[in-house]
Amino acid sequence: MNRLDQTFSALKAQNKAAFIAYVMAGDPDAGTTLAMMKGLADKGADVIELGLPFTDPMADGPTIQGAALRALASGMSVKGVLKLVEDFRQTHPDTPVVAMGYANPIFIYGFDAFAKDAARVGIDGLICVDIPPEEDEDLRTALESTGLSLIRLATPTTDEARLPRVVANTSGFVYYVSTTGVTGAKTGESQAVNEAVARVKAACDLPVAVGFGVKTSERARDIAQSADAVVVGSAIVEALHTGGVDQALHLAADLAQAAHSARG
Repeated sequence: MNRLDQTFSALKAQNKAAFIAYVMAGDPDAGTTLAMMKGLADKGADVIELGLPFTDPMADGPTIQGAALRALASGMSVKGVLKLVEDFRQTHPDTPVVAMGYANPIFIYGFDAFAKDAARVGIDGLICVDIPPEEDEDLRTALESTGLSLIRLATPTTDEARLPRVVANTSGFVYYVSTTGVTGAKTGESQAVNEAVARVKAACDLPVAVGFGVKTSERARDIAQSADAVVVGSAIVEALHTGGVDQALHLAADLAQAAHSARG
């Protein structure tokens, strides 16, 4: 099993949900991101989701859009993201890292080249927001050849006819977007999220992670009752931007504790 499979298997055995923490690579600089990655792992993040900055992040709200622009201004690139993971692996060999971004930078880098280099530095999977299942064969083949997971998104508008297509050839976990719209904008209603998690679980045997709009420990605890993982991005990015590393890590520690203790 790879790091993602091992992590979810271990947490399932303990009847715990995972806490997945997002940070934008290069916001505000590479050194801060590396400190955040190490701190998140040390404060209880089971998986780190590392954003690849892009000029037109269509699925992201103002908070992560701003982080992407700051990261690009600091000189962050796909190569820089790979270097961050390589450096992170020197001290944290076991924490899964999932890259999250958009097709354009990966296409320019080259799907095959990205997959090989990502596997070499220790990336475990990729969420590519803007390539639908009907168009991701080249990317998926490249990732599969190096053992990386292609993690797809399901949303409130993914109906029964489309859900099997979304989960087919997905690995690692399925990311359920709890709201329509962009990251950080609003919060999904609890009963609707629980029902959606059950629907996705019925369609596949993968863990289901829930994100978009999760900002508080209370909300994380609520989602962790039914989901296999809770994803928090915008709240951590905002805390880092306004309060620095210590404030962001304090929030992350509270969120991790909430997710881990929700069922016990």
